[in-house]
Amino acid sequence: MSSTATTATEAPYHHHHLIPKGHSTETSKLSHKAILHLLNTQCTTSLHHLKQAHALILRTGHLQDSYIAGSLVKSYANVSTNRYLSFESSLRVFDFVRKPNVFLWNCMIKVCIENNEPFKAILLYYEMVVAHSRPNKYTYPAVLKACSDAGVVAEGVQVHAHLVKHGLGGDGHILSSAIRMYASFGRLVEARRILDDKGGEVDAVCWNAMIDGYLRFGEVEAARELFEGMPDRSMISTWNAMISGFSRCGMVEVAREFFDEMKERDEISWSAMIDGYIQEGCFMEALEIFHQMQKEKIRPRKFVLPSVLSACANLGALDQGRWIHTYAKRNSIQLDGVLGTSLVDMYAKCGRIDLAWEVFEKMSNREVSSWNAMIGGLAMHGRAEDAIDLFSKMDINPNEITFVGVLNACAHGGLVQKGLTIFNSMRKEYGVEPQIEHYGCIVDLLGRAGLLTEAEKVVSSIPTEPTPAVWGALLGACRKHGNVELGERVGKILLELEPQNSGRYTLLSNIYAKAGRWEEVGEVRKLMKERGIKTTPGTSIIDLGRGEVHKFIIGDGSHPQVKDIYQMLEKVKERLQMEGYEPDPSQVLFDIDEEEKETAVWQHSEKLAIGFGLINTSPGTTIRIVKNLRVCEDCHSATKLISQVYNREIIVRDRIRYHHFRNGACSCKDFW
Repeated sequence: MSSTATTATEAPYHHHHLIPKGHSTETSKLSHKAILHLLNTQCTTSLHHLKQAHALILRTGHLQDSYIAGSLVKSYANVSTNRYLSFESSLRVFDFVRKPNVFLWNCMIKVCIENNEPFKAILLYYEMVVAHSRPNKYTYPAVLKACSDAGVVAEGVQVHAHLVKHGLGGDGHILSSAIRMYASFGRLVEARRILDDKGGEVDAVCWNAMIDGYLRFGEVEAARELFEGMPDRSMISTWNAMISGFSRCGMVEVAREFFDEMKERDEISWSAMIDGYIQEGCFMEALEIFHQMQKEKIRPRKFVLPSVLSACANLGALDQGRWIHTYAKRNSIQLDGVLGTSLVDMYAKCGRIDLAWEVFEKMSNREVSSWNAMIGGLAMHGRAEDAIDLFSKMDINPNEITFVGVLNACAHGGLVQKGLTIFNSMRKEYGVEPQIEHYGCIVDLLGRAGLLTEAEKVVSSIPTEPTPAVWGALLGACRKHGNVELGERVGKILLELEPQNSGRYTLLSNIYAKAGRWEEVGEVRKLMKERGIKTTPGTSIIDLGRGEVHKFIIGDGSHPQVKDIYQMLEKVKERLQMEGYEPDPSQVLFDIDEEEKETAVWQHSEKLAIGFGLINTSPGTTIRIVKNLRVCEDCHSATKLISQVYNREIIVRDRIRYHHFRNGACSCKDFW
């Protein structure tokens, strides 16, 4: 496993010269118990206190006590806000101990896994064996997980042989870890053999690991058969494994059946069902499950909250998201990297970039994902300069996602030169190799600015094969600037690459329709019919607050208030026409007469949502809408006027960005 020469008494990680000269190894009268109490009570949240305790341990010679050293290793891993520094500190403590016992080895192996260092964990196990420190039942679950995380099959088999040799093959926790490891390698036969060899002796954890393994590789029937054959199916964890597994396979309806059949549920049951719906894009259903959870007086724990916030973000359900934020404050739940980032993302996607910024500013432990969420949120809201400024202030190395966010900000802000400068700095200044997504951002940047020739040259210069997303950015630019010739050429490439993507047909058809080339529009529609392609209908969701969310589809006639909504829209249209508004018939992709086109554009889903909002909210209330497609030019023009005539702020999030309509103007400055 390692080319470094080792002996039984000195492993590569152990640098005994680090111990200061003259350092006493005699312990003071401060007892072993007192030191452990100090670490476990005064040093769990304070790095300053932990360093003081560390100095005391060094002075008194307690560091050579493996139990104290192990507690110190765990304390550094848990208390520091910088994961890299905390890991390095734990390693340094470990290096000071001349003869670590099995407890300290186990602590260090576990810290490696928690810091996503599985290869170091495996190397430590190797050194542990070389040092003749006998592993115990707490060693092997961690080492088996390290082999699984590292994807090293041969080493995993060796470790399995070691634990059997040491007589630990019957431990339930070790068995479940071995089953899970073999299953992660796709070696389901070996995993099942471990389960069957023990027969009725295995516990529910082992059964769950096998079920999870089957479902992870799509072996649905095998998982169901194993579940049905279990001697005891009363364990909640087993039902949870079925729910999570079926959800992961995209079978969320089946997962829901298992969920509904459960006689008793725990927090993981609720979380698994919420996650399952979110993975399938069923965000309203996810929130319904959360509401049901609240009705049953189940207090949501920390790990559930990011999932629910994701549903709120996708639905634009601001009030529900704010409730979760308040709940976290009231219950003293710390805003760590995961929860804090989820809140930033939720507020940004719900139109409250000010609250996103407030959360971001208060976060004590900002991970790169936190910076990415804030930069992406500013970009989405058209605040390109702010996004670039925040990027320049990062105190952590940016990653590929960071550059996608800041380049998108430049694209939506029309900052061509700035965007090109940042793109060119990726490799030189930050050591980040531009990926296909970054080239796509540059194509979008140039295309939006009308530099179609330059954008096409970038596509040709990409070192790998351009993806449909890159060609799609160029096609969108052709639609925006009315370049039919290039749009036709790019559109045909896309229809070859993605023959089942309805959006490509719609965009090409839109280019033809705006140019009045109805014959070509007909040909595109005919091709769609031949290939069985159905367009994605425009859908808009409006959040009235208090968890009340309503959904509208283009031409919708199913809503209980549909009659009132259309009557309201007629009144709105009359008022707008008095202000000089004229419907834009070019947004209709059918060759029909002008009157029919005018009616069609007023049946767009966002207009239905606005009509509903005007009826059901008090004058002056902000209307918040989330749309699944890009806002069309007519809806954009009409919404600007509605915001002025009705003195309303209307916030619309479309597929690409946010539009804040206020006093007859939009935050995008008509550049979207």
